[in-house]
Amino acid sequence: MARDAREVGESLGRSDELMHHRSGQDASMDQHIVKGIHSELQRRASGRVWSRLAILGVLIAIIFFDALTYTVDAWLNSDEYSHGILIPFVTAFLIWQKKNDIAAARISGYPPGSSLVVAGLAFFFLGELSTLLIIEQYAFLIVLFGVVITALGPEIFRLVRVPLFFLFFAIPLPSFIYQGLSSELQLLSSRLGVGLIRLCDISVYLEGNVIDLGAYKLQVVEACSGLRYLFPLMGLAFICAYLFKAALWKRVLVFLSSIPITVLMNSLRVGLIGVLVEYRGPSMAEGFLHDFEGWAIFMACTAILIGEICLLARIGEDKRPLSELFDIAFPEPARKYAAEGRALAPSPSGRRWPEGPDEGIAPRKRKLPREFWTVGGMLIVAAGLSLSLEKRAESVPPRTSFAEFPMQMDAWQGRREIMEQQYVDALKFDDYILADFSKGGAPPVNFYAAYYASQRKGESVHSPRSCIPGGGWQIKSLETVSIPGIWLYAGDLRVNRVLIQKGDERQLVHYWFQQRGRNLTNEYLVKWYLFWDALTLNRSDGALVRLTTRAPPGEDLAVTEKRLVSFLASLIPRLDRYVAN
Repeated sequence: MARDAREVGESLGRSDELMHHRSGQDASMDQHIVKGIHSELQRRASGRVWSRLAILGVLIAIIFFDALTYTVDAWLNSDEYSHGILIPFVTAFLIWQKKNDIAAARISGYPPGSSLVVAGLAFFFLGELSTLLIIEQYAFLIVLFGVVITALGPEIFRLVRVPLFFLFFAIPLPSFIYQGLSSELQLLSSRLGVGLIRLCDISVYLEGNVIDLGAYKLQVVEACSGLRYLFPLMGLAFICAYLFKAALWKRVLVFLSSIPITVLMNSLRVGLIGVLVEYRGPSMAEGFLHDFEGWAIFMACTAILIGEICLLARIGEDKRPLSELFDIAFPEPARKYAAEGRALAPSPSGRRWPEGPDEGIAPRKRKLPREFWTVGGMLIVAAGLSLSLEKRAESVPPRTSFAEFPMQMDAWQGRREIMEQQYVDALKFDDYILADFSKGGAPPVNFYAAYYASQRKGESVHSPRSCIPGGGWQIKSLETVSIPGIWLYAGDLRVNRVLIQKGDERQLVHYWFQQRGRNLTNEYLVKWYLFWDALTLNRSDGALVRLTTRAPPGEDLAVTEKRLVSFLASLIPRLDRYVAN
């Protein structure tokens, strides 16, 4: 910087000497040269500012390396989040669109923003210590927002806040939210799809998410819930609403409409597959054609969204062509003083920048505020701590595999069952058992337990409360009860007792979450203790245990309940070997 200043000073000195000996026209030209030298100096200073800001970006990447790596892995290996790989590039483009506005904006510190950085780093270390990556992923965004507003100031933050917020669409949803949303959409798409099939005068029967056409059954599985359309279409709608230069209510409507568009179009797909299967055979629901139908429906969703924007552009007082209301223009190139002695061109936002050589005003002086160094110091300390902290290898206690679970327990005789691979892939457990146990001539008790060695990356137990309706069962009653005389973890066993019914058939279900020495029945407490135990015990293993038995017509529910309690008396003393306490 000192060398540059000397060079500029020498140039200014030479310029002053020349101006004494030249004509007025030559002097005017020299003034333009001086302005060019000033501009070049500012350009070099600005380059140093942005290079230092890039260092902050590198520090953030070092701190959140594991979380970012896991996020990219989700993009590459999950169909629901495969669109995520495009989101950082779209965000960069949207910020680049504002480059002239950013160049004209003032860099100023904003001390209150540092609280966001502190909060984000605190969440990061909580996530690091608890080995829960979902906490680190959201902590990354909090830190990023905090760094931008603290080091660059509110003026620049206002220009880039919407593109930065778009990054939230790149983070996979927490597993328990995803599971509940998927189950609800499966049921809704099944009901609407069956409605379309019936409109085509086809006899069909619906059991939960199973569509029975008589000769063939279609199951609306998790992959057909519509989330593979919903997530990318919501992201696309967000971008469209941002670029749509119209009234706020129109932009909000564009974004929110992506949800019903996805649900209705996915239901249309389910219904069309049912109709095609009825008339053309099962091949219509399999292989390439099935996948192609998915692509066609997504493109149709996109076309509907664009059509909606075109329609909204014609509504209201501000009726202009869509090309004027949809801002996807590239920013105008900035003209440099060094070339012509002229100021920067006008910015797209309408910021007044003079263009003529006589009106020239130097660009904003780029000087980093003190808050930049404060934030930089915090990130350096956090990066050092994140690298120096010993990576906590999650503790997974030893246990016996369910493959060794006995099929004879007292008077109960068991028979193993094999779960279909599509359910194994969806549930993502590490071990499971599914078996029917019988005693005497009474209806059998179905015993199912799913064990997860680790739930840190989002894989977690699926609550029967959200899965039961998928089989066409209705929950008639649900209550949490204690089972006297059945002892688990220093207290009576507590279970969720659920009575379900489908037509005239009834079943009684007991289920609970056996997690690291805790007997839990509340799904939200499961999430809390997952975090707490990961933080304090360095463990996130756990299991879901579910018992189901049929209640034949005319059988008193007290008898059905007694059958489950009898099975529990034989099961609980043996279960600890297979689900670590």
